[in-house]
Amino acid sequence: MSMRIRTSALTALTVAALAAGTVLTAPTAGAAPKAAVPKFLSASQLPPHPTSSWTAGPVTEGFPEALGLCVSTEGVLDYDYRHREFRTDLDTGAVQLTVVTGTAAQAKALAKHYDDLIRTCAGRIEKSSPDVEAEGRDYGKLPVEEGARVRGLHTETSSGATDIALLSVGRDGRTVTVVKWGQMGDFKNAPVTAFKKTTTAAVNKLH
Repeated sequence: MSMRIRTSALTALTVAALAAGTVLTAPTAGAAPKAAVPKFLSASQLPPHPTSSWTAGPVTEGFPEALGLCVSTEGVLDYDYRHREFRTDLDTGAVQLTVVTGTAAQAKALAKHYDDLIRTCAGRIEKSSPDVEAEGRDYGKLPVEEGARVRGLHTETSSGATDIALLSVGRDGRTVTVVKWGQMGDFKNAPVTAFKKTTTAAVNKLH
């Protein structure tokens, strides 16, 4: 997935994300019963690409670097992070993160934390990288399980490189998922309707 932001900007943005996010207390070991392992999206559930099929990578333990631009683990500790990355043969990619927390209340707070980071991401990018223009858009809530929200992010560097991303956060019980789709382009290239279906499928798989 191409997000053409300079390395220095990424480093600064990570620091900014920590400053912007609400610190969430991690669950104490043994504080909650073991949750069922949530399922992940399949390649066929990603927004269709006009000229290339999707390939799904393996489900992997840990937090994906592909989400690091807007969402990070800063201030959030000791949760069970798992992710799956997807790619096409062209310059389009996606990633899904699932986080199992200790309680539904912790999951609700974590989902809000992640959505707040996505909501404020464009402003933090511009503040940390004067050569980058960024714009965020809110595509609204989805009525699935305990709810989900879809947002868009467009970035353009002074050299003319442009990227578009769609990001969503959803929750079912004490499990949170974050989904990101991205490619080169702008808002007119964003498959918002299809991505909403992808997000709904991702939240429904958290049972």
